[in-house]
Amino acid sequence: MSLQLAPYAATDATCRGRRHAEPPPAYRSEYQRDRDRIIHSSAFRRLEYKTQVFVNHEGDMFRTRLTHSIEVAQISRSIARVLQLNEDLSETIALAHDLGHTPFGHAGQDALNACMRELGGFEHNLQSLRVVDTLEQRYAEFDGLNLTFESREGILKHCNRKAATALDEVGARFLDGSQPGLEAQMVDLADQIAYNNHDVDDGLRAGLLSLEQLNEVDLFREQYDEVRARYPDITGRRQVHEIVRRMINRQIVDLLETSQQCLREAGVDSIDAARAHGERLIRFSAPMQEANLQLKRFLRENLYRHYRVHRMTVKASRILRDLFDAFMVDPRLLPPDHQHNVRRLEAEEGDAGRARAVADYIAGMTDRFAMLEHQRMFDTRE
Repeated sequence: MSLQLAPYAATDATCRGRRHAEPPPAYRSEYQRDRDRIIHSSAFRRLEYKTQVFVNHEGDMFRTRLTHSIEVAQISRSIARVLQLNEDLSETIALAHDLGHTPFGHAGQDALNACMRELGGFEHNLQSLRVVDTLEQRYAEFDGLNLTFESREGILKHCNRKAATALDEVGARFLDGSQPGLEAQMVDLADQIAYNNHDVDDGLRAGLLSLEQLNEVDLFREQYDEVRARYPDITGRRQVHEIVRRMINRQIVDLLETSQQCLREAGVDSIDAARAHGERLIRFSAPMQEANLQLKRFLRENLYRHYRVHRMTVKASRILRDLFDAFMVDPRLLPPDHQHNVRRLEAEEGDAGRARAVADYIAGMTDRFAMLEHQRMFDTRE
């Protein structure tokens, strides 16, 4: 059953097209085609073995970048349906938003950015766009996946002005102060809902967080008290799941009700009007925004800076720095196709081009491949 879209939703009729012109799909929408291309991409498959918080070998029950992306897609579709936004575009952005993430999560990104600091820097949002625009090699007529403007716009959540000037029209909003489409705005918040609440779940599963600690967080404590009052005998994983799912539901309901009110008051009647609006129209209420900030601060101090996570962070940084330095000094250590990329980009951009090609190779690694590559490179017993 097809649902009626709101006048400010993205549609094929308002689509700004692709970087390389293609005939329209016969039995799919433009955004279904985008989604399908992402699902079949190599970068999407590799997300299965890329860290969310816990490195893959630490346990099979923890979330990875792949399971996180699927969870963001589920939340996004649910919200899009209520707001009458384009579900297919929302799902596409959600599935693609982490394609450029390095191995070892944010620790890997920080390490690679440090290596690239004088050579253009590294940011995973820009790398995700680079993956879909250039690095995927699947089609005879173009590099990348040739996604629609709207999908690319949603993937590029953050961008500094210097980087934006080097992009095509997808970078314009970072220069002129306009907003992305409403699907992009919504997926950005769905991402926050997914990773904050599921990091709580994984932190408890790993024993790095406790219920007592989390009761310092208002959003958690309110759901904890409600669950305990309604189900006094519930314990263990069932109790945790009941609390976390209620946290997620409360945030989604707040986002829906706040956004519906914002959209009514703004009176936008098209996707372009939504982009031209002075502020984002998909958002949390002020109290929920503050509650989310409190949860983020708690996770930063108690989970992401936990000594066990920090140990892996230090190890991950060392692995990526060692690999980057070795490949920069001697690109012949790279596989032949990546050696070709080094020569091509170095001819175009000098040292910055060489570094970008090396960063492309490293960013595409899974956690376990990066560890294995480091062992092959530096373990003298091999």
